[in-house]
Amino acid sequence: MTEFTTDASFASELDAADPLAAIRSEFVIPTGENGEESIYLVGNSLGAMSKLAREYIDIELDRWATLGVEGHFEGDTAWSRYQDLMVDQMAAVVGANADEVVLMNSLTVNLHMMMISFYQPTPQRHKILIEAHAFPSDHFAVESQIHQRGFDPANSMVVVSPREGEDTLNQQGILDAIAEAGSELALVLLPGVQYYTGQVMDMPAITRAGHDVGALVGFDLAHVVGNIPVQLHDWDIDFAAWCTYKYLNSGPGGIGGVFVNRRHVNDQSLPKLIGWWGTNKSTRFEMTTEFDAIETAESWQVSCTSVLSKVPLRASLDIVDKAGGIQAMRAKSELQIQYMDFLLEAFLGDKIQNLTPKPLAERGCQFALRVADPAINGQDVFEELRAQGVSLDWRYPDVIRVAPVPLYNSFTDIYRFVQILKGIMDNP
Repeated sequence: MTEFTTDASFASELDAADPLAAIRSEFVIPTGENGEESIYLVGNSLGAMSKLAREYIDIELDRWATLGVEGHFEGDTAWSRYQDLMVDQMAAVVGANADEVVLMNSLTVNLHMMMISFYQPTPQRHKILIEAHAFPSDHFAVESQIHQRGFDPANSMVVVSPREGEDTLNQQGILDAIAEAGSELALVLLPGVQYYTGQVMDMPAITRAGHDVGALVGFDLAHVVGNIPVQLHDWDIDFAAWCTYKYLNSGPGGIGGVFVNRRHVNDQSLPKLIGWWGTNKSTRFEMTTEFDAIETAESWQVSCTSVLSKVPLRASLDIVDKAGGIQAMRAKSELQIQYMDFLLEAFLGDKIQNLTPKPLAERGCQFALRVADPAINGQDVFEELRAQGVSLDWRYPDVIRVAPVPLYNSFTDIYRFVQILKGIMDNP
């Protein structure tokens, strides 16, 4: 384990030794009103823009201008086949086979589409297990799916909460709740990384527990993809959905992604919403009205997606490859996590509480920080950090979320952030 020091020069030494340091130059770091680069630590909410995204978008705009509709079929980046350019890369990031992955829609839409297929309640088996502090959109999606099937969320929604006095979910408590719901449980739908605390769930154990009681298991991977390595296929997860605008830098409202386990891909008994973009590619434009499902997760597509929303993702995935893939990114991230832990403890002690679990296996790059002194307003601290050039975000009721991401955040960014926070806490 690296022996850290509190000297500013040590951050520079870490940056000099960082094999991914040059990747930062692939991105445009947002600037404040003074034109100086911010300390951009909010990639957990919206990733920075890659320079390659602008280059790739300009190519497609030029193709649109010159080719018009023929751009759907002509050239190496033909729009009707654009997903093919990056499906292998996306599958590698999430530990899946290419036929199990499709890029489409947005996260909540995809969760709805997955539940149409994988939530098939009966009077005996109708419950969905979620967490009490689920991201609101996930909660709404589950609630509405239960209503749509004629059940009552008060009876059909199983909610797991942190234990009294704790901020994170107890992993064994989740498994116990699954076992207790037993034969009444139709679906487990949990985050891979909890959005508020940054806690990583034990996805393989949760999947096994769900399957043991006969339930299907899906995950919201919004805060996972591009953050921590996962093995969706090997863990036998049934389905997952994610956004790509956080750690994969696809831009605001960027295209969403879906994983469907190969066991389910060609199960034509599964109900699904269908549309012409999910039909056999070789006959799609013959305009027949007989649905001939693509033999991949692409059969869940209902319509063609905006190519311009896919282009920045392709650029980012190319940069991920240049960085050495998700494992190389995680190696740097773990060092950044340990360094920031060290600095927070050294400079702020008990003034700041980190809700995120300490073990590396239970956390990604996000820190969920809480001002420990009740006499100091945490939101005021957050606003002062922003005023001093730090980009981060606030989540009610009392958490400042900070995420040093490995593709473009430096160790110096981390050091500067902690020094600014110390200055604010020393002079509230």
